[in-house]
Amino acid sequence: MAVKFRDYYEVLGVPRTASEEEIRKQYRKLARKLHPDVNKNDKEAEEKFKELNEAYQVLSDAEKRGKYDQLGANWKAGADFTPPPGWQSTSGGDYRDFGDIFGGAGGAGGENGFSEFFESLFGRRRGGRGGSPFQSKGRNIEAEIGLTLEEAHHGATRTISFPTTEPCPTCGGTGGKDGRPCPTCHGSGVVRQTKRVDVTIPPGVRDGSIIRLAGQGEAGTNGAPPGDLLLHVRLEAHHLFRIVDGDNLELDLPVAPWEAALGARVPVPTLDGPVEMTIKPDTQAGTRHRLRGQGLNRRNGGRSDLYVRIKIVIPPKLTPKEKELFEKLAAESRFDARELLPTYVRV
Repeated sequence: MAVKFRDYYEVLGVPRTASEEEIRKQYRKLARKLHPDVNKNDKEAEEKFKELNEAYQVLSDAEKRGKYDQLGANWKAGADFTPPPGWQSTSGGDYRDFGDIFGGAGGAGGENGFSEFFESLFGRRRGGRGGSPFQSKGRNIEAEIGLTLEEAHHGATRTISFPTTEPCPTCGGTGGKDGRPCPTCHGSGVVRQTKRVDVTIPPGVRDGSIIRLAGQGEAGTNGAPPGDLLLHVRLEAHHLFRIVDGDNLELDLPVAPWEAALGARVPVPTLDGPVEMTIKPDTQAGTRHRLRGQGLNRRNGGRSDLYVRIKIVIPPKLTPKEKELFEKLAAESRFDARELLPTYVRV
């Protein structure tokens, strides 16, 4: 039987080339405008809200959208439509089970707010309207989490909050109540909530790492499983260390002039506490020393390295005795620091 074709791109007001993010933004914009809570007793707005949700059900799911796009761009909204020949065989020979291709249970029909056009494409379980309602796995949520180097190195537990959807408490996520669209979720089966979860940060994560929390994404419709929460790690700047070569740490270490000239054993801070390092006599400012295995923990075991860059500093305020010793050194030494400059820049 022919049904009226629905142009889901036209319903959402986006081009067929629209990205996933563009579709999501446009849906949220229109949903706020058409939501029944905003349009009390407005049947026209209620119908448009149902059409909007139906369009988003299809276009927000890559697999469903791909199947829908196979119909081509030449159909016009309201035109008589019959699924093309051969589509039935795609679903294994039973047209009513065609929705199985999309990971859902298929047609809830008018009882759950979906149009006949929707049912003609995505079907319903054997048994017709007495079968299970259409299901769709919840969307993944992507968010950023900022971590200190200490948290990335040692691991940590953090509590985060984020907006998401949960199964509607009134209808249990089915979208229907007493044979009608649920008055709480208006047939969508989900409600918006702020969710708090404890996140275990494993030692060894890096900037750009993704931590996946299975089942912590948006709720699925009609009992379908929820999506996942994907946390993109961003390492925050540290007051001592900086990341170099993608994995190692680097540190500027202040050294006294006499330590650099005479050599010394000096403490060096690391993420696990100070270690000692030998400075050889005649060490120059800017030289770089490598401390193996004193960097960041790695996920697969072991640690990266710590590079120590020498920074020679003088006392912020010389005592009379220190000043006297520096004056004696200046009188005794024949060293000209400017000789270290290239010949073409000497003055």
